[in-house]
Amino acid sequence: MPNNLADIKNKLDRCVGDSLTVTSHIGRKKVNKCHGVLKETFPAIFIIELDDENNAVKRVSYSYTDVLTKNIKIDFASSSAAQA
Repeated sequence: MPNNLADIKNKLDRCVGDSLTVTSHIGRKKVNKCHGVLKETFPAIFIIELDDENNAVKRVSYSYTDVLTKNIKIDFASSSAAQA
């Protein structure tokens, strides 16, 4: 991931609609993984619509600062065309 907020936002702007996995640190030695689709980006936050039926919420939002400070890690799903 890029190392400043503008670069992070630009990269996520280009990936709207792509599948991804977000790994977030929710506490001491506790990690939460969720799968979803990057739906929208805004000047300060981005929104992910979750795929899992087990989640209590359907959408989550994070700030670009969360990515920069490594509170969350974003892994984009590789496309099937790249695997072929």
